[in-house]
Amino acid sequence: MSAFLILVSGCSQDGQTSTEKEKAEASEKHSKDKTESSEKAEKEEGKEKELQEASAEQEVKAEPLPATYEELAARQVGEYEEFSFFMNDKDKKMVVDTFKDLPDISKSPSQNELDLFYNKLLEMVQEDYKGPEEAIKQLRFQSIGDPEIKDTRYQFKEKLNVQIILDASGSMAQTVNGKAKMDAAKESILKFVSTLPKEANVGIRVYGQKGSNADSDKQISCSSSEIVYPISPYEQGKFQASLDTIKPVGWTPIGLALRESQKDLSKYDGATNTNIVYLVSDGISTCEDDPVQAATDLFNSNVTPIVNVIGFDVDSKGQNQLNEIAAATKGLYSNVADETELSKELSKLNDLAETWQDWKEQGMQNIEYKKTRNSLDIFSYITNEEVKCTDEETTIYLIMSVFWQEKLMERESYDYLEKKNNEYHDWISSEIDKFNEELRALNEKSYTEAISALEQKYQQNTQ
Repeated sequence: MSAFLILVSGCSQDGQTSTEKEKAEASEKHSKDKTESSEKAEKEEGKEKELQEASAEQEVKAEPLPATYEELAARQVGEYEEFSFFMNDKDKKMVVDTFKDLPDISKSPSQNELDLFYNKLLEMVQEDYKGPEEAIKQLRFQSIGDPEIKDTRYQFKEKLNVQIILDASGSMAQTVNGKAKMDAAKESILKFVSTLPKEANVGIRVYGQKGSNADSDKQISCSSSEIVYPISPYEQGKFQASLDTIKPVGWTPIGLALRESQKDLSKYDGATNTNIVYLVSDGISTCEDDPVQAATDLFNSNVTPIVNVIGFDVDSKGQNQLNEIAAATKGLYSNVADETELSKELSKLNDLAETWQDWKEQGMQNIEYKKTRNSLDIFSYITNEEVKCTDEETTIYLIMSVFWQEKLMERESYDYLEKKNNEYHDWISSEIDKFNEELRALNEKSYTEAISALEQKYQQNTQ
């Protein structure tokens, strides 16, 4: 018993009990751990601060908005160009869901972050503006046959050949205003060809008319393009029968169709033939066949064709690619929504064919090519530009209003963006007004004088 007591109460050499020593060691360790933990936290805080500073330095700077109308017209059409909605709870939710990937500006964003938000929103709803180049193209097309035109491509020749390249992909079976797009296209084309001069030749080539738009049929469909009415004078019965054979079923090999068109026209040399090609499509090429290069090759071939493109009820991707095809051939691109608009576009070619007929019968000296006229489509497109500007500004304003009402942006941010939106579209409007005045000033000039004046001002290539 005594030995046990002595063992428990035994002292260390420095006079501390074992318990006291353990407490001291634990306290020292805790103090050391605390110091190390504090130092570690400071290091991590320093690293985080460095990362934040580096991130701030690396923050993407918002690109400036267009400074010229040419830059504006070069922007691609937005995915939601035709976006519309009502300010009810259901549509507000739809707006938030649609634009959920816009940058987060809900908490005290910087000016640069607000600019990035605006740029992205603008990109998504971007309208299809047409710049001065469009006016020049319109004038050039309307001036075909003018004796003052030096470019032989736009001079009348002994023969006039018109080929329509028609989309027969499955999407052409979709309806617009209760009518299948293919049926609407057939009726518009039939109306157009029935009024062509008897001496003019017409041809119809289709593409995507075989197989189906299923993946399993892609190869056969992307290899299909056929001339259903060979280039020749219009014969009603044969032409109608040719149209009746066309069924919208497949994919969209635009590039293939353009290359085959070049072969169709190869025997009609541009030196003695005025060759005009109209491509009609309701979407992009789905066959990886490089339609822009195919269009470029056709344009540069010895048939020297005038190539125009019509987009029939197309989405933004379709508009962008068809615009590229038209640009590659220095041709016109028109976006039509229904049969009425398609017929209107084709009627421009009827006017041209009638002038060619007059030239054939009367001689060029009797054809009036003196002045441009305000009634021509070259001037009407000003109104279209004004509508685009108003629609785009209003759409952006309403979307921002929804974001503010749904507390996805602060009032200060909303005010800044609203001012930016107003100023930007005021600038667009002023540019449209300036160009309108320039066009009016050209009203008393000949086509060649008007084209020359526009090309000189906007540095366009005359060739």
